[in-house]
Amino acid sequence: MSLPLVFEMRRPSEIDSSRKYPALFVLHGMGSNEKDMLGLVEGLEEHFFIFSIRGQLEQRPGFAFFTIERFGKPHQDVFGEAREKLQDFIDWATNEYPLDSSGIYLMGFSQGAILSMSAALAHSESIKGVVALSGYIPDFVKEDFRGKPMANTALFISHGQQDQVLPYSWSKESKYYFESAGADVTFKSYPSPHTVSLENYQDFTNWLLAQLHEPNKKTLGGN
Repeated sequence: MSLPLVFEMRRPSEIDSSRKYPALFVLHGMGSNEKDMLGLVEGLEEHFFIFSIRGQLEQRPGFAFFTIERFGKPHQDVFGEAREKLQDFIDWATNEYPLDSSGIYLMGFSQGAILSMSAALAHSESIKGVVALSGYIPDFVKEDFRGKPMANTALFISHGQQDQVLPYSWSKESKYYFESAGADVTFKSYPSPHTVSLENYQDFTNWLLAQLHEPNKKTLGGN
């Protein structure tokens, strides 16, 4: 399988050849790049293989994963292609590196959060958890996957109450949508604009680490 997307990778300093590792796939916001969110995952590389992915579309001053038809509605065809490219990348990485296929996590900010939550709906059988920072689920995605069970997926959804880019209420709607599908949802709000506050950073980091140590989790072992 050929390399599907540009990325930056971080991994544990010492690799045990007898085990497989959980993986965290990181998706940036519109106009950013694969280096932008590395500061938010610094230190987690001792627990995960981390792949910070560049959007495939040029969007100055950086890149994007999809284009927008109007406020709150991505172009559906472009969005679908982005979702499948992400899954292709996960498949590629799982073949290339010692990744535990039962321990796949997505993390995204803004546009990256939108794509991460939507990918989890489309591929719930292979996505263990999602960190969605300041995003939402597009209406056409909700309709496509309405009623799909999500009991095996955990989500950390957060949003700034003063977000001037994407309405705070949209994130609350995402919380209710996933809860109605049976997902394990942790929802956090902060008195902040469209950004990731220090408290938000600490909360999602603790959530990710807790996922690895919950009873019956398989993310520290093999497939």
